[in-house]
Amino acid sequence: MVSGVRLLAAGNCGHPPEMTRTDEKVRYAPESKRVAYSADSASLSIQNVIRVLEGRWKLVILFQLFGGRVQRFSDLERAIPGVSQKMLIQQLRQLEADGVVTRIVHPQVPPKVEYHLTDWGQSLCPALDALLIWAEQAPAEQRSRLIPEPL
Repeated sequence: MVSGVRLLAAGNCGHPPEMTRTDEKVRYAPESKRVAYSADSASLSIQNVIRVLEGRWKLVILFQLFGGRVQRFSDLERAIPGVSQKMLIQQLRQLEADGVVTRIVHPQVPPKVEYHLTDWGQSLCPALDALLIWAEQAPAEQRSRLIPEPL
């Protein structure tokens, strides 16, 4: 593991300690049937999933919200240097439309808007962690392109 790369350790992917999942409360994990993919349907499905995540700032936004964190718009804006208000709003709206992020508007003056990941959005954390592990196992010349040195 490259120092500083493992942002998604198992403890950071889960909900905060005060929150528990329903299946943990009842000690029952519902089983769902997997789709039987063909090569064509699997590649099309992966392309559709990648479309949800593509965008200059979407992954940065996700990493700011992992771990059950709730962030105000202004906090996200400060935490992501270089993003314009317009682009941040656009990326957050796309993530909200795709069911990854929830937007909460508090009826007060001045307006207070908060964002957090849906349960489905939070479930991306282990998948992205698996991608980092995969990148760490790449041959040295590919790894140096995939994983930048810590600043």
